[in-house]
Amino acid sequence: MQTDTQFSSAAMKRTSDWIRSQEFPSDITIQVGGSSFNLHKLPLASKCGYIRKLVSGANGSRVTHLEITGMPGDAKAFDLVIKFCYGVNFEITADNVAMLRCAAEHLEMTEECKPGNLVGRTEAYLEEVALASLEGAVTALRRAEELLPASDKVQLIGRCIDAIATMTCGDGGHEGLDDVGAPPKPVDDWWADELTALRIDTFQRVMIAMKARGFKGIAMGTMIMLYAQKSLRRLDMNGRERKKMEPRQEHEKRVVLETIVSLLPREKNTMSVSFLSMLLRAAIYLDTSLACRLDLETRMAAQLGQAVLDDLLIPSSSPEGAGTAYDVDAVQRILAGYLENEGEATRLDYNTDDDFASAASPPNDVGPVGKLMESYLAEISSDVNLPVDKFTGLAELIPERARFNEDGMYRAIDIYLKAHPSLGEGERKKVCGVMDCQKLSREACAHAAQNDRLPVQTVVQVLYHEQRRLRVPPPSQAPSGAPSYAGGESPALSYRPTPSFNGRERSAPSSEVSRLQRENDELRMELLQMKMRLRDPSGAAPAAAPPLAAGGTRSFPTSGKPPLPKKQGGSGGGGGGGFMKKLGRLNPFVRDPLGGGKVRTKPPKDRRHSIS
Repeated sequence: MQTDTQFSSAAMKRTSDWIRSQEFPSDITIQVGGSSFNLHKLPLASKCGYIRKLVSGANGSRVTHLEITGMPGDAKAFDLVIKFCYGVNFEITADNVAMLRCAAEHLEMTEECKPGNLVGRTEAYLEEVALASLEGAVTALRRAEELLPASDKVQLIGRCIDAIATMTCGDGGHEGLDDVGAPPKPVDDWWADELTALRIDTFQRVMIAMKARGFKGIAMGTMIMLYAQKSLRRLDMNGRERKKMEPRQEHEKRVVLETIVSLLPREKNTMSVSFLSMLLRAAIYLDTSLACRLDLETRMAAQLGQAVLDDLLIPSSSPEGAGTAYDVDAVQRILAGYLENEGEATRLDYNTDDDFASAASPPNDVGPVGKLMESYLAEISSDVNLPVDKFTGLAELIPERARFNEDGMYRAIDIYLKAHPSLGEGERKKVCGVMDCQKLSREACAHAAQNDRLPVQTVVQVLYHEQRRLRVPPPSQAPSGAPSYAGGESPALSYRPTPSFNGRERSAPSSEVSRLQRENDELRMELLQMKMRLRDPSGAAPAAAPPLAAGGTRSFPTSGKPPLPKKQGGSGGGGGGGFMKKLGRLNPFVRDPLGGGKVRTKPPKDRRHSIS
């Protein structure tokens, strides 16, 4: 029977031509996939148990056409089977042994049909050649996963994975691979490139097998990172205008990402923070499970001291115009996790002996983390959709010990107030309440005193603390044993001469230059105070000033509030003195030590002081 035959390769055509050139005409046509083969029943039935069952028996002679479905490797594999049945020589290689083994299993080419059949030949090659070398095992695994589920039926995938894990990691002899001082096992480029091209389920099985034999830590992290970069590199996760994928493709990417996160090593510092941030952005973009995202946030919290600003700028999943541009909640959870880890490390230091504590304690990176979070606040402050509660919630979470000065926080507050001009007085006070005015530098104080966006109370606090700082006597006039930052000046902001290496103090400026400099600072503060009064003429007026006493002196109350120091050298005008009394009343840091009783407005005569 003559049939139309389609051939997928020149080798298949040569095989068919050779069969037709034999003396005996073909008596059966076999259809495999899109190809037809005119063959003979006898050589096929002698080695293929599957074909023997179909052509034997009483009606076997009438069978002239067969269609083989589910053939592993399709027509390409069947072409090699025909050559084997007809005794045509061909080479079994690591590239085709998986296909031949699965095809032989499907056609039941076992030893029961004929000794030395294709099943036995392929098994011998696998054991003696393919799985005896790392290159052969990796190649066989790559081809075997293309034949699933037939390759799993003959346990070919599992045997290839075990061979790879044994040859890359040894037979369980690398449990101490990541001990202190042990070098990490190197990852070879060629087999890493081959393994990272596997399907995610096969790659997961390889990683689990290798981990069981001691392949973990940095080496395992490198493999996972290479796989993630290959499989997720086409995701466009930046910006709001992101192209949505097809639902099927998005599901596949989501499964890949969740599997990668589940494989990440538990050891600290095996993955970079930048890589973890990339995974978190992809997790938000692909809408993975909550457990997957929280796992990545926990890992980032453990290494927050190594992060940079770009690692925290994680785009939000909310649609444009409906929320913030960046995921502030995720960063807040990361910072909270970092503080929790730091607290546990601190308790561990106090509850263990010195040797163990020194080895277990992480480096003190709370300072850099504080600066990083202030930079993050300044970056997100310009977002018009950022509510006050989110800004203040994140700012208040930054620990006090991580903020050596408040210049970074003041910068973030200034940017936020500029981007949100419609805030009420109460909201602006709440925003400024996260800043400690005592820790502002002189430059920041000078800027804040003229900043129209700050509420009046905040400016008053800035001026008050700056005035107290100016009243501090120089070190040469300070009492012996008194702290150099007495009078309210922050130790982080003040400058004091330090002893030289030979024990002698550095030479201080002359007393005349120091006095002129102090007078200049006082005049500048008086000018700022006058500008403040002109800027807020409608503010609440202070209590009535005490009447002038005889001799032009003005009396002060004898409450617990300490009177402001006199100006030196006669500098300063009468306007500044009145404003400083208002400042003292508005200042929230000065309280009546007696517990809030009424302040006497008319002090006794023996407690009067003069104002020059």
